[in-house]
Amino acid sequence: MLTIYADQISQRLSYVLTLIFHERNVAYQIVSDHDSFKKAALPKVAYSDDSSFEHYPKIYPSTLLFEDKIKKQMVLKSEWMTHEVLSFNGVPDILASIFYVISLYDDYLQEEKDHHNRNIGSRSLLYKMNWLEKLMVERWSEQFIDFIEQENGCQLKTQAIPFKIVPTFDIDNTFAYRYKKGGRKFLSIGKDVLKMNLPRLRERKAVLSGHKKDPYDTFDQIERIARNGFDVKVFWLLGDYGKFDRNLAAKNLHHQNVIKQTDGFTEVGLHPSYASNESETVLEKEKHQIEKILVRKVNHSRQHFLKIDLPTTFERLSNVGFSDDYSLGYADQLGFRAGIARPFVWFNLKENKVSNLKLHPISYMDGTLNEYMELTIEEAVKTVRNLKKEVKTYGGNFVALWHNETIGDYGKWKGWNEVLAETLKTEEIDV
Repeated sequence: MLTIYADQISQRLSYVLTLIFHERNVAYQIVSDHDSFKKAALPKVAYSDDSSFEHYPKIYPSTLLFEDKIKKQMVLKSEWMTHEVLSFNGVPDILASIFYVISLYDDYLQEEKDHHNRNIGSRSLLYKMNWLEKLMVERWSEQFIDFIEQENGCQLKTQAIPFKIVPTFDIDNTFAYRYKKGGRKFLSIGKDVLKMNLPRLRERKAVLSGHKKDPYDTFDQIERIARNGFDVKVFWLLGDYGKFDRNLAAKNLHHQNVIKQTDGFTEVGLHPSYASNESETVLEKEKHQIEKILVRKVNHSRQHFLKIDLPTTFERLSNVGFSDDYSLGYADQLGFRAGIARPFVWFNLKENKVSNLKLHPISYMDGTLNEYMELTIEEAVKTVRNLKKEVKTYGGNFVALWHNETIGDYGKWKGWNEVLAETLKTEEIDV
């Protein structure tokens, strides 16, 4: 049994230690009285600046894990035991570093947002430190464990965090042409006529006459991936039609049949609409819609446009009954927004407590590679390979975000199935 002393057993400290040790299967206890710590058998470590622990393995703490409010911190890259960590108001602190990153503390303080009111990856602390493509929480956790083992002359016999590839798909537009009716259909045709987009007009005619498959109809491909043993997740947009919410209507029976068929081979979750980010009532309505279609509870979600407004978005998801969310990533940058790839329980900084919502970080989004970073296919393949190697090395889920319309070898996505194929490679990765 590992014993850890702290002057105060705070919510934040308890959260960090659970994150480090629970999945690694290390038994530990936290104590706050001197006698219990000094009488405890090895291994042990003091997280305190108390001079009476000078002869014990010891880490000097910053104040971050003993605070209960969100406030500006002087955060710099520093060094602890030859490792790069964060310092807080001049104190290098590996445990506080873990908490600062996993709690998304920096995102709360970031004032500059993009035109969708999202945090900007290139403005994040991890990006500035050149750490965004590294699993810093896992790296620091292993360094902390190494310190305990070296200082106590022991082995904690940690259990490795498993590695898994998790392909996920957002369905923003179920079809390019099929089942679109009324004004939407004629406006779209009119737009193509005005622009003299003859290839698109011919394609629409071929699809609607049954001579050609709809280019967004890639559900057979998603099914093959699921049948090959991958834990595929699909998130469906059902929001009312709007500027950024353009899928078929939820009441369209053809649309409902596709959703049900997909749920037959993998788990379908909700893709809350752009509009739902402004209203818990709209979010709850969309949750009820998809549950009515699937005739079951739907507990998994991913935000449309990866819109996250901290802490409101996650609070609302939890309030209406979601247990798991797959939105955690930046749109403009790939990598690990919370320094971790395995699912973890979100810590609500505003309430200073552990929530009931589990977050599943994404490793990359298709549009980040192609549209934001403008990588070539070859560059994207190499980038995906390196990200997957990082997750394989430190453990976690390699969650890739694709769309049904981006895997069809169509338009600006022609050839990008090579990047998806790299993602799905399961052979041994050199680490």
